[in-house]
Order: sequence, then structure tokens, then C-alpha cells
Amino acid sequence: MAKKLYDKDIREPLFDFLEEYYGKIRIIEEKQIGRSRADIMMVLPNGVAGIEIKSDADTYVRLKRQVRDYDRYFDCNYVVAGGSHGLHVSEHVPEWWGIITVEWVENGVDFYLLREAKANPKADLGQKLTLLWRPELANIQEINGLAKYKQKSKAFVMEKLLEKVPKAALNEQISQELFERDYTEIGNTIRKFKEGKL
Repeated sequence: MAKKLYDKDIREPLFDFLEEYYGKIRIIEEKQIGRSRADIMMVLPNGVAGIEIKSDADTYVRLKRQVRDYDRYFDCNYVVAGGSHGLHVSEHVPEWWGIITVEWVENGVDFYLLREAKANPKADLGQKLTLLWRPELANIQEINGLAKYKQKSKAFVMEKLLEKVPKAALNEQISQELFERDYTEIGNTIRKFKEGKL
């Protein structure tokens, strides 16, 4: 019987596989999206992909809700399935989801791209904008020569960006902000933003 694959066995080698396949990427782990937590948010130069890992120790119990949440936030999505799920995982995700299977081989784990992800027809650019912090939205406002809307809510600013910035440009700018995000500095950045120093 094949050895069970757990999440911890899959993650690091998966990052290498994704980098080799896509080139320039940034991996952000355990991102809250709606009522779910995305295992991986993969930032690409012109989009953001969601990746759900289903190891051999996982079940499909929460997958229906997860699919709904992933589809609201990301431009495309993948499920990475351990050997025990490989045969049936396609029955549990929409046809536009990509499928990567993973199994043990002699010198570690091996990944196989069973199905390439297609553009997510349910992607919501407004929802995707909520992934950004307020100072990141301010950077996009500035790049596009928009007013600062300093006293306005995040929702108001997002509405203005959706209204005034072409979709393709906005997708690239969201990715750029996520590529440059510095988790070690976020407390300072938000404080400075609130004090009007940015």
C-alpha cells in the first residue's frame, strides 16, 4: 500500500513545482477568504490563483464551501490532490479548476499537472480588491492619478478603482502590490497611513 501523503509532505516541494512551472510567483500561505482559509494564494504578474491542498489525510467535507469562496476571490484555482483523491477529485471541483496530483516516488514526491486551470468565470474583481490593505489601495490610487479620498472608506476607494481603472491594468497593479507586500513592516505602514505620513 502506498505511503500516505500529508499536507506537510506536499507544501515545500509544491512551491518548487509551481515556481518551475510558472516562473515569477509569490506564495502567500493560509489566507482568509470569506468563511474559508486558502491553503495557498499564488501571486502571478497579472493575476492571483488559489490553491487548495487535499492530502491523503483530508476529506471532501468542506470542499463545496471552499470552492465557492475560492471562486469569489481568485482569477483561477487549483486543487492539489494526494494519491487517494486522484481518481475522484475532478467530481468535486468545477471544470475550470486545475488539478495537480501528487504521489510518493523513490526520492520524494512527484507532481503531475492533470488539468490546467482555466479563467474562473465567477471571479469578482471587487472581491479580489479586498485582499489588499488600505495603504496598498492608496498606492494604486496614486499610480492612476486618482484623488486620495483620505476620509473615505475602503469600500468607497475600491468602488472608485473599479470605476476608473481598466480591468487588465488593475489586475496587474493588484499583483504588483502583493509581490511587494512586506509582512514585517505592515504595522508601521498602516500606522503611517493613518497618520497621513504616506
